[in-house]
Amino acid sequence: QVQLAESGGGSVQAGGSLRLSCSVSGYRAGSYCLAWVRQAPGNEREAVAALDSDGDTSYSDPVKGRFTISRDNVKKTLYLQMNSLEPEDTAMYSCAAASRFQGRWDDLRQYNYWGQGTQVTVSS
Repeated sequence: QVQLAESGGGSVQAGGSLRLSCSVSGYRAGSYCLAWVRQAPGNEREAVAALDSDGDTSYSDPVKGRFTISRDNVKKTLYLQMNSLEPEDTAMYSCAAASRFQGRWDDLRQYNYWGQGTQVTVSS
């Protein structure tokens, strides 16, 4: 079992920055592949960034160059640094964990554990 809990969401103007945090706990939590997933009202969930157990990162095209995913294994925390935020980034952001990637990193079916989410609102 892995437990995930997000924090750090809020409201910001376009062009601003936010850093999301996700505490990761549980049996062998440090070995899991982790991702940030967002869902805007009326839209499907989409993975925006992932970090595998080797530390390799992946990003969706809309956030590439603006978002950075990282992990602090000592603090057992996953981060998402979001810069140059746009109104289109407004969504509920959740962290998710998979024991290993069995396909594309953005295939949400392989993520077994999910946090409750934290809201990010970007105003123009």
